[in-house]
Amino acid sequence: MSVAEKVRSPCVSVCALDADDICIGCHRSGDEILRWTQMNDHERREVLERVAERERHALL
Repeated sequence: MSVAEKVRSPCVSVCALDADDICIGCHRSGDEILRWTQMNDHERREVLERVAERERHALL
């Protein structure tokens, strides 16, 4: 798999965890952030699905 095909981190360099342990910048949990480099692309896509759901709820 080429580098271009790898799932990239959603980090936007606004790194601060809220009271629920969710980053206010990328919407990942603290655990998801810590484990990101050890995850395979399937796991990363699952995280990105949860991130999208968190973003939708944050906009409500």
